[in-house]
Amino acid sequence: MALARRFTTVFPLVGAVATAVALTGAAFFTVAHADCADTGRYVVRDGVVELVGGCVDGADLPAVPKLDTVPYAVQP
Repeated sequence: MALARRFTTVFPLVGAVATAVALTGAAFFTVAHADCADTGRYVVRDGVVELVGGCVDGADLPAVPKLDTVPYAVQP
């Protein structure tokens, strides 16, 4: 009975860790095989426009605007 209780306690943890490892592996595989030479295209599916293919380079993203800090008078 104690062995069954331990198994039912550990099984969800092992399942969660295995799922996390599988998803992490899939993400690394996808990124490793990404081809940025493809510019991508827009496809209409069921009335929804989707971007298929391509990838975004960090240089393509807009820069974060730098704001000057404005000194505020702090009153107690």
